[in-house]
Amino acid sequence: MEEQSLIHSVKEEEEEDENMKTQMEEAEEEDEESLPHSEILDIFEEGLARLVQDPLLCDLPIQVTLEEVNSQIALEYGQAMTVRVLKADGEVMPIVVVQNATVLDLKKAIRRFMELKQQREGGVKHVGWRYVWRTYHLVFQGEKLEDDKMRLKDYGIRNRDEVAFMKKLRKK
Repeated sequence: MEEQSLIHSVKEEEEEDENMKTQMEEAEEEDEESLPHSEILDIFEEGLARLVQDPLLCDLPIQVTLEEVNSQIALEYGQAMTVRVLKADGEVMPIVVVQNATVLDLKKAIRRFMELKQQREGGVKHVGWRYVWRTYHLVFQGEKLEDDKMRLKDYGIRNRDEVAFMKKLRKK
């Protein structure tokens, strides 16, 4: 009797091993039939386009980056704020920064915003940011944002406040 149960359990183990081999072979075949990169990219972009139709994310462009999605979500949860930056030509740039952002964080966000905009629209390929910050101040309610380490809150800047570029006066 014990001999029969031992033979029976050995046969069960052999069947399990055989099933495992079959499953592994099927998995390897599936890997060989994987999609080419371009098709995966198309599927991803379709899914992303559907995701961006969500009311929370509808303000984002179609070619959205992960950084932009995270910023929008942070805005929704009150962890970030939008600073409206007014350019000299009258264009307003909605720049998203964290609540405790510094002036330097705002400058970096402006740069990133402009780089993404240029990638999407073409146009000017290079902006000399050292020149920009040497030539212009950021100004909030008549006060220059000169200290890069100072927090925007300390200047009184809140969500949806407007900051403007103002040309620096030349020192003689």
